[in-house]
Amino acid sequence: MYQIDFNKPVKVFFCGIGGISMSGLAEILKSRGFEVSGSDRAPSAVTRRLEAKGIPVAYGQKEENITEDLDLVVFTAAIHPDNPEYVKTMKLGLNHLTRAQLLGEIMRNYPVPVAIAGTHGKTTTTSMISEILLHSDDDPTISVGGMLKSIGGQVRVGHSPYFVAEACEYTNSFLSLYPKIGIILDVDADHLDFFKDLSDIRRSFRRFAQLIPEDGTLIINSDIPDVQEITAGLACRVVYYGSDPEKSDYYPLDIRYDEYAHPSYTACSKEDGAVRKQEISLRVPGEHNVYNSLAALAASDVLHVDRTVAGAALFSFEGTDRRFEYKGDWNGVTIIDDYAHHPTEIEATLTAASHMPHRKIYCIFQPHTYTRTKALLDDFAKALCLADVVILADIYAARETDTLGISSGTLAEKIRALGHQETYYLPSFTEIENFVRKNCQKGDVLITMGAGNVNEIAADLLS
Repeated sequence: MYQIDFNKPVKVFFCGIGGISMSGLAEILKSRGFEVSGSDRAPSAVTRRLEAKGIPVAYGQKEENITEDLDLVVFTAAIHPDNPEYVKTMKLGLNHLTRAQLLGEIMRNYPVPVAIAGTHGKTTTTSMISEILLHSDDDPTISVGGMLKSIGGQVRVGHSPYFVAEACEYTNSFLSLYPKIGIILDVDADHLDFFKDLSDIRRSFRRFAQLIPEDGTLIINSDIPDVQEITAGLACRVVYYGSDPEKSDYYPLDIRYDEYAHPSYTACSKEDGAVRKQEISLRVPGEHNVYNSLAALAASDVLHVDRTVAGAALFSFEGTDRRFEYKGDWNGVTIIDDYAHHPTEIEATLTAASHMPHRKIYCIFQPHTYTRTKALLDDFAKALCLADVVILADIYAARETDTLGISSGTLAEKIRALGHQETYYLPSFTEIENFVRKNCQKGDVLITMGAGNVNEIAADLLS
């Protein structure tokens, strides 16, 4: 496999450069003196930003974009073997890497790479750790899967040994990485269009844990069922965090919430036979963020960051785009947008919302992919029952075309069967917006939820 060497910059072409992760990796290489260019289907805010940074972007993926003088071509997972740029790359015999392989190769050039994995919470925890290193003036390089306000985007190029990046399990892409510090937040059934079942997913996370070298550290949630199956016999140091003080090196006590559902708690850590305590207050809602912040605190200790600085950084963190993001007030209705697209995430988001002052909680949910909806149908129905009113949009197909005989109407029937009668299936955004305008009242909380384009509803209402 082709190896990236920061001391020997080469000419690199990104096929699908407009993706969040691809664009970030392109910016990192550009900052290191590499000659970077790429292609995408159409102009976007991301490609315009790249062009402003001196990275040429060709629109339309064409054979002529691939030239013999390229040292490396990088492909996203969305590029198929019949793509003309892929065909030309293979015809010329050019060096090529997947996006995940390139991320791993970049990671190898940093002495202290930190990789954050888990079915849920990766973007938030990556952002928390990034904030801590920024506050401690450690000048990290950052690659995060959402817009982080403090860096004005998804990527930051630093000049220190620290590289902080999300590690996605889909298609086993995180197995291409080289973490010195690895974090596993949780292991849940998801991406069942790729993985066979939960056991298959657990095996993948076990392999990720085995990537960490003997002088590295794995930080892992002790609340993961049978967590020892993932950690047994690892060469690296293992640090546990979670809800049970008996099983955890880091755990919370006295969790409480303010009127915006922001938690405060006492962070406890076991050190040399004693328990160290620190008061932590967050400005992101929900109990799930208590545990995300505990993972970040554990990482900050491994990185030898002053605890006072770490606590201040966590308090300053106000979240990333589409993670319980306050969008505005519309006729006395509080509008929140959230990326949740898995039952566990939905439950966490709606539980967080329940701690806010509200008359009713309206949840507009757009299921993401037919495969996920069908595989987790019963769990989706149960989680959505936590809202007072459920409004379902059509399924966002994303990479899929086959409906598998499933629809949002099927999910609506499941929810009603659980006794939740205020459940409505309204296929179009226009129908949903009209319903909301007619029914939402002052004091309600309205959440647009899903990984597709459901956030457009919030934007329309507020406009």
